[in-house]
Amino acid sequence: MKDKNLLKIIELRHFLHSNPELSMEENQTIRFLMRFLEENTSLQLVDCGSWFYAVKRGRADADRIAFRADMDALPITEDDSLPYHSTNTGVSHKCGHDGHCAVLCGLALELEDWDPVRSVYLIFQPGEEIGQGALCCSKLIVQENISEIYAFHNLGGYPENSIVYRPGLTQPASEGLKIRLSGKTCHASTPEEGSNPAKIIAKIILYADELCGLIRGEDQSMVLCTVTGIHLGSDDFGISPGEGELLLTIRAEKESDLKKLEEGLLSYAHDIGDEMGIRVDHSVHDYFPETRNHPGSLSSVMQAADDLGLDRISMNHLWRASEDFGWYLKECPGAMFYIGNGIDHPALHTRDYDFNDNIIGTAVDMFVKLTGIDTQS
Repeated sequence: MKDKNLLKIIELRHFLHSNPELSMEENQTIRFLMRFLEENTSLQLVDCGSWFYAVKRGRADADRIAFRADMDALPITEDDSLPYHSTNTGVSHKCGHDGHCAVLCGLALELEDWDPVRSVYLIFQPGEEIGQGALCCSKLIVQENISEIYAFHNLGGYPENSIVYRPGLTQPASEGLKIRLSGKTCHASTPEEGSNPAKIIAKIILYADELCGLIRGEDQSMVLCTVTGIHLGSDDFGISPGEGELLLTIRAEKESDLKKLEEGLLSYAHDIGDEMGIRVDHSVHDYFPETRNHPGSLSSVMQAADDLGLDRISMNHLWRASEDFGWYLKECPGAMFYIGNGIDHPALHTRDYDFNDNIIGTAVDMFVKLTGIDTQS
């Protein structure tokens, strides 16, 4: 990546970091990014309302390639130690999506010096943290007849600027499952006169571990249930509550196993609810599909890393965090790869985390390589 472009992109990244927005609320971010691209490139920009994309046109008869960056931040309070700290109270870029967007803009700057054979699409996507953004943006793949798509994520625990990858399934399917329980409130001295959801909540939690083991089966693929919330009762010791909620995050390597886990938990909850006179209903939130790399696309990632002289590290185990990039991979081949932030770099989704500017050049160079542009000519 050219030095003049790198300095400009680091400045952009810091600006984005200072102005974070939550999932599906990225209105200012979209305006900032579109203005930056309008002022610094000749790419065609297409405003899609809650998201946008930019295009560097190639030959009409050539295939098309896309790259994705996510724009949303997290509801995490950031302290004021960074010179470019968040100015939006309670919201901060603690997953590095500010860096992802900056890198895609860096690719746009680099494309200004080249006339690619094939058209290059840059997708700026909202709502990755809640699994909604890619579902709407993935329609572009079919609409524009895009042949392949790539994205990267920054990742701590690996050497800085190493290219980390996993063949096949790289991130699992998951969803948030909210189970609502409606019984009958009564005085705490006469619990038999009411229907307290506490026991059914406890039974579901214990059964979840058993069910995960049954679905996991002989192949021991990952099936996991995490309790993320229990809402029941109040500070009044005289009341036996009649309403409750159990919040679970369930995840599995296979979408089919995720569905089995959901259905099994709900069936069990309804059976126990019927026995105890408690009504059960539910809702599903933040659904993420499997992210499964295409072999040919992953080979292109590895070749790009080799051409750039970068260290490659194969992940022994999938990254358990879910990623909505899988929606694109249902429409065309592609790959998600990772760039190491450094062995001791703070973990994602923590207050100490900040995107590592030292990996910006590597990410841009990887994307340029993947476009197939001959930068030596």
